[in-house]
Amino acid sequence: MTIPPQDAAPPAAERRLFVYNAGFLTQRRLRRILHLAGWRLRLGRPGPEDWVGVWGRSPTAARGAAVAARTGAGLVRVEDAFLRSVLPGRMGEPPLGLLIDRRGVHFDPAQPSDLEHLLATHPLDDTALLDRARDAVARLRHWHLSKYNAFDPAVAAPDPGYVLVIDQTRNDAALPPRAARLFDEMLAVAQIEHPGARILIRRHPETVAGLRPGHYGPGHEDARTVLHDAPVSPWHLLEGAVAVYTVSSQLGFEAILAGHRPRIFGQPFYGGWGLTQDENPVPRRARRLTRAQLSAAALILAPTWYDPYRDRLCGIERAIDTLEARARAWRADRQGYVAGGMSLWKRPHLRRFFGRHGPLRFADPAPRASARAARLALPLLVWAGRETTAHSAARVLRVEDGFLRSRGLGAGLVPPLSLVADATGIYYDPLRPSDLENLIAAAPALPGAEIRRAETLVATLRRSGLSKYNTGGPPPALPEGHRILVPGQVEDDASILRGCPGIRTNGGLLRHVRAARPEAVIVYKPHPDVEAGLRPGAVDAATLALADAVAADTDPARLLDAVDEVWTMTSLLGFEALLRRLPVTCLGQPFYAGWGLTHDLAAAPDRRRARPDLAALAHAALIGYPRYLDPVTGDPCPAEIAVARLAGGRGGPGGPGLRVLAVAQGLLAGRAHLWRRRHRL
Repeated sequence: MTIPPQDAAPPAAERRLFVYNAGFLTQRRLRRILHLAGWRLRLGRPGPEDWVGVWGRSPTAARGAAVAARTGAGLVRVEDAFLRSVLPGRMGEPPLGLLIDRRGVHFDPAQPSDLEHLLATHPLDDTALLDRARDAVARLRHWHLSKYNAFDPAVAAPDPGYVLVIDQTRNDAALPPRAARLFDEMLAVAQIEHPGARILIRRHPETVAGLRPGHYGPGHEDARTVLHDAPVSPWHLLEGAVAVYTVSSQLGFEAILAGHRPRIFGQPFYGGWGLTQDENPVPRRARRLTRAQLSAAALILAPTWYDPYRDRLCGIERAIDTLEARARAWRADRQGYVAGGMSLWKRPHLRRFFGRHGPLRFADPAPRASARAARLALPLLVWAGRETTAHSAARVLRVEDGFLRSRGLGAGLVPPLSLVADATGIYYDPLRPSDLENLIAAAPALPGAEIRRAETLVATLRRSGLSKYNTGGPPPALPEGHRILVPGQVEDDASILRGCPGIRTNGGLLRHVRAARPEAVIVYKPHPDVEAGLRPGAVDAATLALADAVAADTDPARLLDAVDEVWTMTSLLGFEALLRRLPVTCLGQPFYAGWGLTHDLAAAPDRRRARPDLAALAHAALIGYPRYLDPVTGDPCPAEIAVARLAGGRGGPGGPGLRVLAVAQGLLAGRAHLWRRRHRL
């Protein structure tokens, strides 16, 4: 059997799949995955060369099985894959992948399933396959991903040292008949084998949501046994457990991946391979497997994964990317927000980013917004540049554009593909820590798979010629020699006011670079907002003459390809130059300075002591810090999808209404700037 690639193409041959369950016809995602996997859904009577599709061992499955037996058609049992969604399926969220099984169903040991056949017969010795499996597990652990993901890694786990007993829903098809006695037996064994330990009974997400009852209730609690339904990450729970007991829950599989040898009382797919203590072993399962082999079969070889952004089949890597982006949005937004200091044109886009899972209420002025957030016990979103001391009464998250924003300027009211919401500070203010700074400091400890992901993302950015705004034309003809790019900035920008202890003007920057590098070819790039007369930062003619070339209205990415190094105060072009491995000299303290990757003429904050490599810095700034919204599907998406949309020309102007607003905003901003200049004179 070949190893499925990370992005799989649809199979060439299609087979007819006759179904007798309305869910196959009404659930669009289910139909689409089956179609991409080569199954054409049909109604009617199948022939012996056809197949009948049923959902696992659901109540309606017997109907399809009977038709298959009468007609000689093959039988396909379909089930959710082991990374499903953020919310349980009964809450309406479609799955990210399926197990399409022509032998049985993975949770029923009565006959081998395709997954069991893989575990029993596949060599599972390919180095690339096993490395992918290890990487997938490391990423699941890093991002705290499970089958269902309506939990919050920020919620503290109980003090370690407990025994974890895992509940499941009653009458689940994955459980054997008379399963209730197994759950009673399991709890009794756990209590007997650990007489002095605390017992935590982990309730099923559907039980916590009130969708289906479990096997344990308040009557099972005593002085040391408690029901546990707090939204704690399963990975945190498994880290603190001294032993794990389950009947057949998928959490038992995740316990294996976390390093446990769980005690199992049923016969789940992961039992019998030498990685569990089996109360009821399956005699035919005699092979001994490693964790990597088990996860390779269960996460890579057996499932059919779906990429909802590109509408195609994919590998486990893309499935993890998708689930991480969606889980992050749910975890951050589920309670809702109050938002203040937000321009009217930004509000619809903020609702799309932050208002999917909880209410987003706008309130101004600052005292009213802060009081409302405090009264509702909600965090307060504030556009970072508009934060005031009046906001301090609330739990503030400072919002700003991300570093891959759009095709067009924010000043032109082009909606963003990325935003950040920083609970600690904001990335451009070095006077205090920020979430980004904390991510950069922790980045050297990232899993190797995430570092390689960042390397791939950076390579794609360079190959696609992308930058933050993706505007401008080709560079002008530049003189030969060692070229230094000097990017102009808006001189009242907060990053300069707070992060430049010395030089704070574009003219001062140009004079400094010319004095320091008299033989270099200096290329000055004015800031677009300054060129348009909207913001301060114009350079007088005499100082501008210090530059050998002026690259007005030039695409930054193409300009970076034409120069040899960059000198800047705090411009994001310095970061984009680092991504292209250009030397960068900083006169200020931008977020990317002080980590050993730049030549710093200003002292960096003492707290910037970590020494990440470039990929680790890029991961923090482009993957860990921002959130992205896909302009095609309207859903939260990973960074890779935002890059693909920008490379494909998406993420540009939002329509004629916004263009009218852009013109009006430009006129008002221009008049305000002229007024300020007159009054300074």
